Parts: sequence; C-alpha cells; structure tokens
Amino acid sequence: MKAKVYDLDGKIANEIELLDDVFACKVSNGAIYYAIKSELANRRQGTASTKTRKEVTGSNIKPWRQKGTGRARAGDRKSPVWVGGGTVFGPKPRDYSIRLPKKQKRLALKSILSLKVKEERLKVIQDFNFESGKTKDLVGLLKNLAKDENTVFIVTGDNKLLFRAGANVPWLRLQAYNRLTAHELFYSQKVFICESAAKNLNEFYGAKT
Repeated sequence: MKAKVYDLDGKIANEIELLDDVFACKVSNGAIYYAIKSELANRRQGTASTKTRKEVTGSNIKPWRQKGTGRARAGDRKSPVWVGGGTVFGPKPRDYSIRLPKKQKRLALKSILSLKVKEERLKVIQDFNFESGKTKDLVGLLKNLAKDENTVFIVTGDNKLLFRAGANVPWLRLQAYNRLTAHELFYSQKVFICESAAKNLNEFYGAKT
C-alpha cells in the first residue's frame, strides 16, 4: 500500500510503500487483548505481603480459661478476629508476569498498526535532525502535527537526545520500531512514524511470519 509522507509543517512531501502484511493485515482482537494483558501484568511488582497468625508478634498463652467466664472462647491473641492478629488469606509475594509467544506479540503489534491505519490515526513523517535535546524545541517541532493528544512517535531508536527531550512531554511517548508496546500504541490518539522507522518496520515485521 502507498502512504503519504508529511513534513513537520503537516504538508505532503512524498510517498512511501508500506507492506500490507504489516499495515493492512487482518486485525486480531484476541492477540491485542493478550498482548496488553501481559504488558500490564508484567508491570506488577507482586511485593504485597501480609502476616499470618504464625508470623505476627504475640503471646501463645490462652487469654482466659475456656469455660465459665461468659466471654467467647479464645486460643491466643494472634487470632485473626483480634485487633493486631494475623490476616487470613492475605496477599503474599508472587510473580504476576505472563509469557506471551513471540508470534502472538508480533501479530498483536501488526494488528494495532493496521487498526490505526484503518482509523486514519497513523501518519508517516519525514526524518528530521534533533540535536538540542531540549523539550521546548521538540514540542515546537511537533506543534503542527500534535498537541495535548495522546501521541506515540515511532523512531529508529538511535537518537538519545530525542528520547531525553520526549521523556518530559506528558502526552508524548517515543518508541523504537523494534521495542513497541501494545498498550501505549493501542490507546494512543495519534501515531507518527519517521520515514526511516517505517522502512525498518517493513523489514522487521514483514520478513518473518
């Protein structure tokens, strides 16, 4: 498929060939769902921990005799029904991570890219030089393309100054073409791809099945 390439002023500069297998494939909602689910699960630390009745500090002595006091039976002060006692079925450290097959992850990312093209939310822009590393300069460059909208900018990944400047923009997410994340890509309102990154995406996702 042919796609228009825009300059930083938002004007059409030329055209580029995008592979149908990457940017116009059949959208797999299931692959997208599991890719996003695995990314969110892998972010969880899983460090929440509570103490059971055997782990809390307290005496093991029976508070009062079993019968004759008129009070409820009690075995020790570490009982879960007592203040300061242990917790029943509370969280313990665990691993929440979900391993997703590589083919399924690739299918999910290609499906999201194809979905953005279908919704006309994806544009290819010309490569540009960015050497200042300042957030103000980056926002100025992108003012004609996007502003205050949840935007993903896909680049080749070799410009550290660009990533440093983009880290301070709350509505912008910079991603390398070979390290895309399904969650941010799916929920973005706009997706911009540098011309060189678009060619890399053709090779990276189009060469393999």
